[in-house]
Amino acid sequence: MLLALGAVTAAQTPRLKNIELCNGEDRTTPDPKIKGCTALIDSGEEVPQLLAIAHNNRGNAYTAKGEYDLAIKDYEEAVKLNPSYTKAFNNRGVVYEKKGEFDRAIEDFNQAIKLDPNYASPFANRAAIHASNGEYDRATQDYDEAIRLAPVVEAAVWNGRCWSRAVIGKLENALSDCDEALRLDPNDTAAFDSRGFTYLKSRQWDAAIRDYSSALQRDPRLASSLYGRGLAKQKKGDIAGANADIAAATAIAPNIAADFPRYGVQIRD
Repeated sequence: MLLALGAVTAAQTPRLKNIELCNGEDRTTPDPKIKGCTALIDSGEEVPQLLAIAHNNRGNAYTAKGEYDLAIKDYEEAVKLNPSYTKAFNNRGVVYEKKGEFDRAIEDFNQAIKLDPNYASPFANRAAIHASNGEYDRATQDYDEAIRLAPVVEAAVWNGRCWSRAVIGKLENALSDCDEALRLDPNDTAAFDSRGFTYLKSRQWDAAIRDYSSALQRDPRLASSLYGRGLAKQKKGDIAGANADIAAATAIAPNIAADFPRYGVQIRD
């Protein structure tokens, strides 16, 4: 919330409405939030602490619309007004990550963690970048912290740690994480793909095929699941099925064959 609301006079009613909009009361689209926050920012009557929150909230709305440069401007203003605003640093890091500016994203996540070492979100967000960079040990460590700190952890975080643990060979722990991700979200395509990969590395071919097939029911063009299922079929001697899956995966992602050995899976062994 922007602030706690007590008694409100008639003259304050428009301001109250803007506060409610800026807080996200109207969830139909991001536009009402932008409208409410903009009215507060432009009023010239708000204290710096409230203005920082209004800029952060408007930045979140711009992020939801994919207007990342506008979002970054708001987050920058938020941290100018409140240099200890951990959420604004974290949120700006998320936008830099979406823009592919990973070094700047890491800087913001590091700053958020420095300001509040008990804030789980920047650990999870930093972990995702470490994983995308192939730094799975570091990713696992950050996911560990995010899960330790957060009272409630989203399925995506459990799935992220499942994938990272599977790549570095902690297969039993990885399976536990993917199971938890799927308990939280039984339709999580990425978690089925990750668990299929974990079963593949564990040489449990039938289980791998089942999970990869579940992922492909939800996303038929998921190249990693097609390729992984092809490898599992190959191990079971279903050469025709394997060739079909691998060919389909390669048509979608021509470099997919180079990925699995980097994850510790040999194509033919």
